[in-house]
Amino acid sequence: MKKTNIVLLVIIAICVAVVAMMVGDFSTYETFATSRSKPGKEIHVIGALDTTKALVYDPQKDANYFSFYMKDKSGELRQVIFTGTKPTDFEKSTELVLTGQMDGDIFVCNKILMKCPSKYKDDQEVVGIKQA
Repeated sequence: MKKTNIVLLVIIAICVAVVAMMVGDFSTYETFATSRSKPGKEIHVIGALDTTKALVYDPQKDANYFSFYMKDKSGELRQVIFTGTKPTDFEKSTELVLTGQMDGDIFVCNKILMKCPSKYKDDQEVVGIKQA
């Protein structure tokens, strides 16, 4: 075999190994029920804020404690404790993606991604500007 063929095979093998490692690192969205079956593993749960329950955040007492209730995609309602400051316009979010793990019946979260309602309406048309 030529040296160039051997080098090419080694490069291809390295590329395949890198892709295989990256695929194993991708995470999927889970529910609270499946997160209980994976203790100690950090997962992503997607759901919506339960606005009927109170939000607990007192920056005077502890600026890194924020508690709220979220309903996941399967409809299960759980208390969530976020170890950080309350995000701006949190109440306006339409969907939440939480990263964390279950601790008993409470989901301990270390990252929150919020999906907020769009300020643009779907039924509005974009009007072009005519150039002279």
